[in-house]
Amino acid sequence: MLLVGLGAVATTTIAGVFAIRKGIAKPIGSLTQMGTIRLGKRSEARSPAIKDFVPLADLNDIVFGGWDIFEADCYAAARTAGVLESSQLDQVRGELEAIRPMPAVFDRRYVKRLQGPNVKKGKNKRDLAEQVVADIRAFKERHGCDRLVMVWTGSTEVYMKETAVHASVASFEKALEQSDDAIPSSMVYAYAAIREGIPFANAAPNLTADVPAMLELAARTRAPLAGNDMKTGQTLIKTIIAPGLKARLLGVRGWYSTNILGNRDGEVLDDPESFKTKEESKKSALEYIFQPHLYPELYADLCHVVRINYYPPRGDNKEGWDNIDLIGWLGYPMQLKINFLCRDSILAAPIVVDSALFLDLARRAGMSGIQEWLSFYFKAPMHAPEVYPEHDLFIQLMKLKNTLRHMQGEELITHLGREYYD
Repeated sequence: MLLVGLGAVATTTIAGVFAIRKGIAKPIGSLTQMGTIRLGKRSEARSPAIKDFVPLADLNDIVFGGWDIFEADCYAAARTAGVLESSQLDQVRGELEAIRPMPAVFDRRYVKRLQGPNVKKGKNKRDLAEQVVADIRAFKERHGCDRLVMVWTGSTEVYMKETAVHASVASFEKALEQSDDAIPSSMVYAYAAIREGIPFANAAPNLTADVPAMLELAARTRAPLAGNDMKTGQTLIKTIIAPGLKARLLGVRGWYSTNILGNRDGEVLDDPESFKTKEESKKSALEYIFQPHLYPELYADLCHVVRINYYPPRGDNKEGWDNIDLIGWLGYPMQLKINFLCRDSILAAPIVVDSALFLDLARRAGMSGIQEWLSFYFKAPMHAPEVYPEHDLFIQLMKLKNTLRHMQGEELITHLGREYYD
């Protein structure tokens, strides 16, 4: 598992896997490790563990590596991140210290609040991409890996829109040669991974693999893709609550969301251009869930506001506040208040593991390109251009589990239930 950015999320993921291997912690939050899947009729009582139903890679067989702009090993980086207790980190210290970051592709124009010394140099972005490919191949050979998966766990880059540069592999590779500004660092990594046929997931909201050039390349190399922006705190709650409000046809006049966090992600998002990228990702879910074009009386005038505030004392302990102004029977107003005190990297780590394991499974199953069945994990899920993205968490989970049933030749479950009464 190759992780781009060995900060709070990545080190929490890696340390967690090592702790789980040693039996000193449980993989709570991981569908691949703790989830079950119903097979057949409810009366059959067949609900095996997902990891026993599909041939997922075992946590004991994973080797970790990655890139970062800071030179600290994963133990030192985890101590700096301050997510996990020192007593827990010390139990996997040796394993963490053995993982040192490779020099990263980094350009401060795309992440303005960070600067580090462990950065690659090259004559152009094509040269930097070739260096990443060389890193990938050397890592695979050095560790004797059968397969690789890459996950971008780096910072949120500045807001970017698709341009002519991203229209095809040919135009993209020409732009690499010219070090075009339309190619941020994350795209360099995505290009390198996809060119090598490696599954790629984007845990941030950056414009990265979701452009025609990357989809064309993935079709050529048979690389599975997933993203964007892992769904952890406030947006997770939105995709749980909003489907319930819509199911009961309760109107929503306004949804105000604010966050305070003090980790490196918060520092990066303190830059307005990086925040714009995150804001677009966080705001899209409600529009697609509520479908105001179908329910104009309930949702057409929704005022949706998202704020993120950098507050260093909180570190990785994020707090999300939501105020929801509801409209009920005969137009009477109501309110719902949510205060979610969560740990950003603790929520993200199991998603990183699940995404990587499911993408590896997809690769072995011959499934390439956009893996929409993994929308369950992302705020702004990748999707075919002719369809809207599915944001309802419960539909997403049904899609994911039915995909696993389909892989194994089991009957898909529609939840119709008439067979018990006919």
